Amino acid sequence: MEASLATAVEEAARGALGARFRIAQAEPAAGGCIHQNWIAGHGAQRIFVKTSAAVNLPVFEAEADALAALGASHAIRTPTVFASGAHGNHAFLILEYLPLRPMQAAEAERCAEALARLHGTVGEHYGWHRDNFIGLTPQQNSPKPDWPAFFARQRLAPQFAEAARRGYRGDLQAHGERIIDKIGAFFLERRPEPALLHGDLWSGNIAVMPDGDPVVFDPASYYGDREADFAMSELFGGLPDRFYLAYTRAAPLAEGYPQRRTLYNLYHMLNHLNLFGASYLRQVERMARELSEYLRR
Repeated sequence: MEASLATAVEEAARGALGARFRIAQAEPAAGGCIHQNWIAGHGAQRIFVKTSAAVNLPVFEAEADALAALGASHAIRTPTVFASGAHGNHAFLILEYLPLRPMQAAEAERCAEALARLHGTVGEHYGWHRDNFIGLTPQQNSPKPDWPAFFARQRLAPQFAEAARRGYRGDLQAHGERIIDKIGAFFLERRPEPALLHGDLWSGNIAVMPDGDPVVFDPASYYGDREADFAMSELFGGLPDRFYLAYTRAAPLAEGYPQRRTLYNLYHMLNHLNLFGASYLRQVERMARELSEYLRR
């Protein structure tokens, strides 16, 4: 971290940590493919800092907002937000440093039950009080009373439109139109409550403290179908089987979940296609075709 940015971060952190806090060193931290992560401070007093281009300050502000909401649920721990801001060409987000480690099988049940408690926090509408981001992609959150319409118009439609803008057309767009138009077929007997979601719940965004206390971070929160979080946790693997067994004991999934899992994860795979390129195209096409063919039955 360059010296002038470290000084700005230090000054911002002092508002939460006191005037004696200082950054004697800042070391790169693992994780993150969009922003840079740092562990900074002096001695035992350390902070976790995310930095990015100054234009991405709204991304950090939205993340801070979601972390506060998840933490306020008292269902699962999140890092405390100390400050966010910008200096020169850089934006930064200052968080509590937590000595995290990957979830193991021994902690899986505890983590799953915490996630189920989080999903027990229910809102009045689907959406959120502000738009936010999934990665660097804007995520529309205007509150709506109808979940299938919300997911079709504020999740899938913008991603398909961006894919078309990037040149991914043809059958992919035809499948997308059918999925969006007929999305209600996936919810004929399901009216999910608007649960508080993490919103970006892959295995890299949930971990545990040394005592096994579960922690989530890097959220893209909103109120929606809890199955959307559960589905994403399955997308890239990495969580113990006991996690899924414990969650479904605490909060059983409804009939038709396998098709909805593909529907929900199509959103995330479209986002990966739009952010990271054509290496994701074959999987996106396969998922869209599978859903489209299901709707033809």
